Amino acid sequence: MDYNFIKDILDLINQYDHANLNRSLHKNDVEDFKKWIVDSYKEEHIQSFQPDWEGKMTGRSPESVIASHIVHMNRFGKNYFKSAMHGSEFSSQDDVIYLIVLKFSKNMTKIDLIKKNVHEKPAGMQIINRLIAKGWVKQTTSEIDKRSKVINITPLGLGVLDRLLIKVRQATNIVCGDLTAGEKLELIRLLNKLNDFHQPIYDKNIDTENLLGEVLNSMQK
Repeated sequence: MDYNFIKDILDLINQYDHANLNRSLHKNDVEDFKKWIVDSYKEEHIQSFQPDWEGKMTGRSPESVIASHIVHMNRFGKNYFKSAMHGSEFSSQDDVIYLIVLKFSKNMTKIDLIKKNVHEKPAGMQIINRLIAKGWVKQTTSEIDKRSKVINITPLGLGVLDRLLIKVRQATNIVCGDLTAGEKLELIRLLNKLNDFHQPIYDKNIDTENLLGEVLNSMQK
C-alpha cells in the first residue's frame, strides 16, 4: 500500500470536513463525500472557463445574472404554455400544473398540493376551488384521518388534461431549447441543488418582512 496515497486521502477528508463545517445539509457520509469530490473537481475546471455576460466588465455579479435568467426563463416558459393552452378548456397555466401533480399523486391535502406548487395559500385555494367547480377535481374525507379532507383528479379532469398533454410536452421541449442530453442532466442536478437549498426555507413560512434577514443570518452562521 502506498502510504502517500493514504495521506492524500486523509488530507482530502480533512478538506471535505472543513469545507462543509457550516453547511446545513451536510450529511457526513460516503455518498455526500463522493458528491463533494465530483463538485470540487467540476469547480476547478469551471474556473478555467469564464463565460461572458452583459455588465460583467462594469461589476455585474454572477448572482445577478443567474437571478435574471431564472426570471426570464419563467416568463419564456409561461409564453409557451399559454400557446399550448390556447383554444383549450383551461384558463390558467396553474390549473394544468395542479392537475399534473394530482395525476401522479393520490389523496393529497389542499395544503400539500399548494406547497408542492410553491404558492401562497389564498392563491392556491382559488385554483383548487376552480378545479373542483369544473368537476376536474373531487374532495373526499381521508380514510386515514376522518377529520381531514383529501383531493384527487377525476376522470373528467384526466380527460381534459390528457387532451392537452401533447402540446404541454411540446412546450416543455421548446423550453429546453438546444441543450444536449448531458447538459439537461447537469441542469437538473444544479436545479435540484438550488431546490434543496430553498425548499426548507419555504417550508418555514417566514413572514415576508423578515425573510431576507433570517435567511442571510442563517447563511452567515
